[in-house]
Amino acid sequence: TGKHVTAGIIDEHSHIASASTNEGGQSVTSEVRIQDNINPDDIDIYRQLSGGVTTSHILHGSANTIGGQTQLIKLRWGADDAGLLFKGADPFIKFALGENVKRTSSSQGNNRYPDTRMGVEQVLNDAFARAKAYEAALAQNPATRRDLELDALVEIMNKKRFITCHSYVQSEITATMRIAEKYGFKINTFTHILEGYKVADKMAEHGVGGSTFSDWWAYKNEVKDAIPYNGAIMHNAGVTVAFNSDDAEMGRRLNQEAAKAIKYGGMKPEDAWKLVTLNPAKLLHLDNRMGSIKKGKDADIVI
Repeated sequence: TGKHVTAGIIDEHSHIASASTNEGGQSVTSEVRIQDNINPDDIDIYRQLSGGVTTSHILHGSANTIGGQTQLIKLRWGADDAGLLFKGADPFIKFALGENVKRTSSSQGNNRYPDTRMGVEQVLNDAFARAKAYEAALAQNPATRRDLELDALVEIMNKKRFITCHSYVQSEITATMRIAEKYGFKINTFTHILEGYKVADKMAEHGVGGSTFSDWWAYKNEVKDAIPYNGAIMHNAGVTVAFNSDDAEMGRRLNQEAAKAIKYGGMKPEDAWKLVTLNPAKLLHLDNRMGSIKKGKDADIVI
């Protein structure tokens, strides 16, 4: 009595339950897997369940241009690491652009390529050129030595693995979409995407979703153009938009984060609620299984 029954909240960008987050030793580390480092004893699983989160997409960090393979989990307090894994989900991978990759704010400086935004773009071009050559070599000679780093990139080009890309600045967002189109695939999701409102039309044309913050900014130089209307503007342009946490504490209050879209942008309450339920399910290709209360879907129900 006096309570609401809702679908479980889905956090598209989380780092909880991860024993390791970043493999930043080189620019491309697509062979590493968050799956190998799940920590089922992280108290944040319990705390986020109390905030209504039932599914979290655990991402590799943003230290390198092409990071590791992500892992979707169901928040089951008391399960072991294998028991948390979401079965049957499409595989994803983390990419990143901008300051974290070129290490603008690193106190020790950057001793690893790339050092600039143009270098970040070139790392992407070089990686997929290598992957294309590797794919051709495998087709010609199946005995070609396997390369796990390039295997993951070949999966992307063949639409068998999907990209969620840390991003802020419009020029890099646009360049990354062009690189994807050059190699015959699409970016699945731009995460953070705080300048998405500047390129929302291009995002809609490309077919990429945006997983953003409600009102986080001012924590580094490249977020200075962020505005709280970003999510609503992208939504109005036809982009599938989600609000994520990227933060263990914020993950407990994603319902309140979604409500900010009503204040900033005037979104309808039903559309705002979808920012943390049905829309992230769509971005993860799982809206047939979760994101709303419907016969046949997983019983991820919150009171």
